[in-house]
Amino acid sequence: MPDLDADTRKDDLRTGTPFWVRTPNSTVKPLPRLTGDRFDVIVVGAGISGALVAEALTQAGKSVLILDRRPPVRGSTPASTAMIQHEIDVPLTRLRRRIGKDHADRAWLRSARAVADLVALAGKLGLDCRMRPKPAIYLAGDEMGARALSNEAKARQEIGIGAEYLARGELIGRFGMDRPAAILSDASASANPAQLTAGLLGATLARKAQIVSPVEITDMAELPSGVALATRKGEVLVAEHAVFCTGYEYLPQMRTKSHHVTSTWALASRPMAGLPGWMQETIVWEAADPYLYFRTDGSGRVIAGGEDEDAANTNADPAKLAAKAKVIAGKLHALTGIRIGRPAYAWSAPFGVTDDGLPIIDRVPGHERIFAVMGFGGNGITFSMIAAQIAAAAIAGKPDPDADIFRYR
Repeated sequence: MPDLDADTRKDDLRTGTPFWVRTPNSTVKPLPRLTGDRFDVIVVGAGISGALVAEALTQAGKSVLILDRRPPVRGSTPASTAMIQHEIDVPLTRLRRRIGKDHADRAWLRSARAVADLVALAGKLGLDCRMRPKPAIYLAGDEMGARALSNEAKARQEIGIGAEYLARGELIGRFGMDRPAAILSDASASANPAQLTAGLLGATLARKAQIVSPVEITDMAELPSGVALATRKGEVLVAEHAVFCTGYEYLPQMRTKSHHVTSTWALASRPMAGLPGWMQETIVWEAADPYLYFRTDGSGRVIAGGEDEDAANTNADPAKLAAKAKVIAGKLHALTGIRIGRPAYAWSAPFGVTDDGLPIIDRVPGHERIFAVMGFGGNGITFSMIAAQIAAAAIAGKPDPDADIFRYR
């Protein structure tokens, strides 16, 4: 068996306290030890990716064991601002040049479909996670100006994704933000990521899945009829398939020059009265580097983030966290005129990105029964939904028509 423990990334997955961990119904109690010795699928990781994968598998009737080295819902998932975007980090016009028109168009269409599927799933399961469909405003910035956004809106419209181009005057009149242009689209959403994940895990438990924590997988091997995973305590767990949903602490076999880990920062204000109606109904981000993104929750808190740095460990500095929160709040005020004062919560975390803005969802190289889900990018929750669909289909022997777009590369 390969020694996973020696090479797998290990991170402090966040610094500071995300607002979501203080909300009710955001935890799931794991078992201290498992009962039973064989499962259809072992899912490693009890964050949003693992929860969605496990939900899809248990919905298909599979027996599932979920493992995590941390308590469930306490890894990188609560560090998300849960702007559930259909928009991919790499704009459609640029992605076409990078990976070809067919793959780019399919990736964007699949992303939009995944948001709708996730909203529908939360409703079907009755999850109390503040899931709300919301339009997104994509503002002109130093990465894309008015002309580029106009071309981007046309490209999206060509493939059936709603995209309304807003010139400067209309943007100021409708939303009070002074930028050269923006794209308004209606296929995104927002939610409480901890409650969403806990609710999904709860649904898997109702279908007799098991969640066991803390368990650390140190070795893995593929057998003729399944997989064997070894734990740090010397146990060997057997299943027909395994899916590693370990986020930015990825398997050493999944290393590639096409992705790397960077750092991001976020904050949540106290509940605020008098916010403009549009701000309560939309999510906003900008075509800039570094970029600002923000939304509100149902209580009137402003959730904002950005100021990403291309360095994997700078998020661990508490002094930098305070400085970055001040910069984010200042940018928010400059753009919207809203002063949030001292943030009620501020946090930072590692953040995975790929060159093409797409996730990696594939079998681990050299394995047929072991999958890895790497939902990197600004819309990781959306990508996790796609991953759940692709992985569940592959395990059922029904390959997904879009799987080739998100392959290991």
